[in-house]
Amino acid sequence: MKLTEAKQQFISSWGAFGTHWGINRTMAQIHALLLINADPLSQDDIMEELNISRGNTNMNIRELINWGLVDRIILTGERKEFFTAEKDIWKVVKQIVKERKKRELDPMLKLLDQLEDVEGDKRDKNVKTFVETVSGIKKLGLQADRTLDIMIKAEENWFVGNLVKLFK
Repeated sequence: MKLTEAKQQFISSWGAFGTHWGINRTMAQIHALLLINADPLSQDDIMEELNISRGNTNMNIRELINWGLVDRIILTGERKEFFTAEKDIWKVVKQIVKERKKRELDPMLKLLDQLEDVEGDKRDKNVKTFVETVSGIKKLGLQADRTLDIMIKAEENWFVGNLVKLFK
């Protein structure tokens, strides 16, 4: 397979995978393009390579920067801004987990805290069932939160070694 064909397939596949990580396809495709390029790319380079509009490119680059997956680079002698992605995949995965936790798990845990304090007679079977269900979900969420915190703080070798032990 030629490099250009392999790059296109990688960008397309990464775009599809990205939708499972909580980011849109175009955002993931821009990330993929920046991942596999040795040199930083300008917004114009990205637009041309992916055949997307300036607005779409700009919005998705901003979001990738907000996620901590892409950095803005100023090259000496250039008026344009350039962009690059973190190449260490372990750092990328940790950053995605950190952002998903912040955007999804943390708000859910906050809501469950509020719902656990439902008013009513705790002996009433409906109130009791509601509180027990919410508390069970919260307990699972807190365990997931602790596990994700360990993963975020872990070094790759430690994490992979412990993951392998789980599946032996």
